Amino acid sequence: MVNVRCATCKYLRRRCPSDCIFSPYFPSNNPQRFESVHRIYGASNVAKMLEQLPSSLRPQAAETLCYEAESRIQDPVYGCAAIIFQLQQQLHNTECELAKTRAEIAIIRSNGHGQESDIYSADEY
Repeated sequence: MVNVRCATCKYLRRRCPSDCIFSPYFPSNNPQRFESVHRIYGASNVAKMLEQLPSSLRPQAAETLCYEAESRIQDPVYGCAAIIFQLQQQLHNTECELAKTRAEIAIIRSNGHGQESDIYSADEY
């Protein structure tokens, strides 16, 4: 039987044991995934982190480590915090736009003096 080494064991040039902590999360067909994590955290630190977690939480932890490592490589200063900030800004801008739209609707309704049914009936035709 041929033992396929995971990306971590290939990168570190070692034999991949059957109970390798890395193999479920860093498959051999995606070496870049491990390289990013190794570059930011180091293999031994990642192994320690994964070993300390219950096996049910390891897949999500590995995914998070990959995402954070790739973000840190793209933006060495802010990493994924820059993405979070950008999303918060988009959310704030969208909430402001929604508030403006609601205010415009309220103005239109109040200027119509209760003639909302005319607006809706025109849309039905």
